[in-house]
Amino acid sequence: MRLKFILLSTMLAIGAFVLAGCRGMQTSGEKQARHDFEAVAGEYRPGNQRPALPELTPDSSLSNFLAYALLNSPAVAAAFYDWSASVENITVTRSLPDPQLTFQAYIQDTITSLMPGFAWNFPGPGKLKARAGVAAAESRGKYFAFEGAVLQTAFNLKSAYYKLGLLDEQLRLKRETLWLLDSQERAIRAQNVAGSAALPDLLRVQSERDRARTELASLEDSRRPLLENFKAALGLAPGQADPPTPAHSEMSRDQPDADELLRVAFARNPQLEAMEADVRAAEAGIKVAYKDRVPDFSAALMADVKASPVLYWPQLSMSLPIWRDKIAAEAVGAKAEELAATSRLKAAQIDLAVNFAGKSFAYRETGRNLALLEDELIPKARQSLEIVRAGYRVGTTDFSSMTDMERTLLDLQLEAAETRTDREIALADLSLMVAGVPPANAPLLPDIPPNKPAPSSGHESQSRLTSASAQN
Repeated sequence: MRLKFILLSTMLAIGAFVLAGCRGMQTSGEKQARHDFEAVAGEYRPGNQRPALPELTPDSSLSNFLAYALLNSPAVAAAFYDWSASVENITVTRSLPDPQLTFQAYIQDTITSLMPGFAWNFPGPGKLKARAGVAAAESRGKYFAFEGAVLQTAFNLKSAYYKLGLLDEQLRLKRETLWLLDSQERAIRAQNVAGSAALPDLLRVQSERDRARTELASLEDSRRPLLENFKAALGLAPGQADPPTPAHSEMSRDQPDADELLRVAFARNPQLEAMEADVRAAEAGIKVAYKDRVPDFSAALMADVKASPVLYWPQLSMSLPIWRDKIAAEAVGAKAEELAATSRLKAAQIDLAVNFAGKSFAYRETGRNLALLEDELIPKARQSLEIVRAGYRVGTTDFSSMTDMERTLLDLQLEAAETRTDREIALADLSLMVAGVPPANAPLLPDIPPNKPAPSSGHESQSRLTSASAQN
């Protein structure tokens, strides 16, 4: 009897050990999710390790700074690992429940019956596949959250990059303006002593000089918060060393077509993509709700090793989904969630069109203002300055008039620098955040995944994470 118990227990233990090495069948959604994740992980986190960051210098290109930010950003990393966990959750969701080893005994004065056994629960047909469909759709939503984090990080970096460049230009022009005001103040002071200049003229120039000094001090003081913003955009913690600041700013030469950008926005905007994934998850949830009408099953086998011969106790059971009102409520609730997700998507599409119109106007307006300054106002100011300088050399124009004209030119150049920066930020906002067009070194999928219905105005991004050196 003891030998029978040992043999049966050994057989059950071996069976449980063999089953522990089993693998379930992957669904199509799980295969696609793993394929997409491996494609991105191979470039963004190969071997679950961050690739070597590009070395940054003041002469580094914008693409180097972007690559550094995207690889080093904790927000992007957090979204990436959220996506990774959601991919693994598909496997967990579509897997069968673990089998169970059971043990039962009847004891009076002695053990009269000793029954080790084995039991397994089986969800009704189609239930696991339906639940896996929900998990796969939710995982797609996590990918688009990762894509949104990448685009937000790229925008933050570009915004901080251009603002630092603008500050350097503002400081240069403000110092030139202060030097001119100092020169003008000295000239008018000398004229006032000689009686050829009025005191109000001297006081006016002194007031403008003092204002310029205060503005220069404020600009110099603003470097620290701008540098901290740039540092944060690169994913650097407060305790880390400050990064090198760009020696010059790269300006975009792109002139995007508004109609094309709007088409791309509806095809690539990550917020819309995430909401479409929510709709797919809700649709899959409807299937799960209807599958609740299907019963679940369980099977078990026990053996009484005390009996001679050994008695076997097979057992089968089936759940009875009798609560029709509960099943109907689950189906109606799932349908309501699908309608809500669809409505949210439509509302987001309307908001996108409105947002695009506003951002597009801001971009066009700054472009027009920049063209006016660079093509009309600044050339004419230079021409006027040359005329005034010629008059000053022959004595027909005084020094104050010449310095006033020089200050006018510097003010126009300062306005042009500010407008140029506003245009670059507006373009980054329009292309990155609204249209969802990633930069060339973004670690994103190269095209629309094949299991997603392509929109009528589909656009395939060709972005790949390339080495920073290839961008120079």
